[in-house]
Amino acid sequence: MIHFNVPPFVGKEFGYMKEAVENHKICGDGPFTKKCDTWMEERFGAKKALLTTSGSTALDMAALLCGLKPSDEVILPSFTFSSTANSFVLAGASLVFVDVRPDTMNIDEAKIEAAITDKTKVICPVHYAGVACEMDTIMEIAKKHNLMVVEDAAQAVMSTYKGKALGTIGDFGCFSFHETKNYSMGEGGAILINNPDYIEKAEILREKGTNRTQFFRGQVAKYNWVDFGDSYLQSDLNAAYLWAQLEMADEINDNRLATWNTYYEAFRSLEEEGHVTLPTIPEGCVHNAHMFYFKTKDMDIRQDFIKYMRENDILCVFHYVPLHSAPAGLKFGRFVGEDEHTTPDSDRLVRLPMYYNIDKEDLKKVIHKTIAYFER
Repeated sequence: MIHFNVPPFVGKEFGYMKEAVENHKICGDGPFTKKCDTWMEERFGAKKALLTTSGSTALDMAALLCGLKPSDEVILPSFTFSSTANSFVLAGASLVFVDVRPDTMNIDEAKIEAAITDKTKVICPVHYAGVACEMDTIMEIAKKHNLMVVEDAAQAVMSTYKGKALGTIGDFGCFSFHETKNYSMGEGGAILINNPDYIEKAEILREKGTNRTQFFRGQVAKYNWVDFGDSYLQSDLNAAYLWAQLEMADEINDNRLATWNTYYEAFRSLEEEGHVTLPTIPEGCVHNAHMFYFKTKDMDIRQDFIKYMRENDILCVFHYVPLHSAPAGLKFGRFVGEDEHTTPDSDRLVRLPMYYNIDKEDLKKVIHKTIAYFER
């Protein structure tokens, strides 16, 4: 069976985890956590990076740092994972869903302004498949209406927009290091704080509401409970696992891009023949090959294709059911404007096996069986 995903593993993970155990420091903010944080700050140019227990809790922190109140609204795409929405619901806000662009499946920046009301406080662009949203326009809208921007960059570690790392453009950026992501520690994430005014607040929020981090830096004589907080610290064992991959970040990135490009070139003829629609990478965007997907003509073909591939021992999957049509989406939010692309395009989208060091023979089989299906 050719798996849809295999978590990345480079070989040094066990050695680093053993080192963490032998150093008697496996809780949060240990040596490997600090290495990962520093690497992200230096590599991406973030003012502050903090590992978290998941991409979801990174989003939770960002939503709470935005200071949302029950009457506030957040604009986001409906085509995203539930975590994006849950975090703002947790903070007490109402969700306002808008349509996506069919070329990238990212939030349609041209639809955002029409969804803004006097209750709007945050825009949350989601960089789907590691391809950047149109951030210049989104940031201009945010500035014009005095809104905060939280980038859901869960899929976008190592991706850029006009030379800027995704996650570093808005007020906050959120990464995921789940086992399905390009770099993994099983469960994990990170929040990037790009506005220095929020660094201390973020540290307090992440440390159960205490100023313990400031205490360890010698900034206060003793630490105390100073505000609301929670425990968002990732175990140093997990950070040790991640560190092995961050050391090889470019190699992993290049390997995935090679697979993505192989798929793309192999399926160009299928697009020319009208069988599928391939992904688009807009000018100025450098993606990280987080996933390879294409869109079939309709849902029936997609489901039949997935069935055919499974019969040939290849796991392919579809992606999100739009949140605005889900029970919780109907409860916590509303869709503004026409659902021109979100539902119809999500119904046609299928993802192919994509992971670091995929076996070359497996890759050839996926390509061969895909072409064979559409040329039947």
